[in-house]
Amino acid sequence: QVQLRESGPGLVKPSQTLSLTCQVSGGSITTNYYYWSWIRQSPGKGLEWMGAIGYSGGTYYSPSLKSRTSISRDTSKNHVTLQLTSVTPEDTAVYYCVRSEQIRVEVRKDNDVWGQGTQVTVSS
Repeated sequence: QVQLRESGPGLVKPSQTLSLTCQVSGGSITTNYYYWSWIRQSPGKGLEWMGAIGYSGGTYYSPSLKSRTSISRDTSKNHVTLQLTSVTPEDTAVYYCVRSEQIRVEVRKDNDVWGQGTQVTVSS
């Protein structure tokens, strides 16, 4: 059974770059036809899809975050990474890694696999 675990710094200063890792176990990130998304949820707000990387390495980004977001993978380590540049307090959220057959994930579905999420706070 595939499991996802997000990790990274819990506190980031404004203007810095946030880097998170999603470690995948029980399955390969190159398996057809899955997409690995990063999704976040800020306090009092709904889920926000940030972007995804596909089984073949293709990347897809939310237009609103594209200029600041980079998603990559390391197939030897079987993990996916997220980088978000120039963070502000508005980027404070719980960040999730999700495996889905869909590129864009905006709601939880039974067939998707979610990590437990990691809290990131942007503050000086």
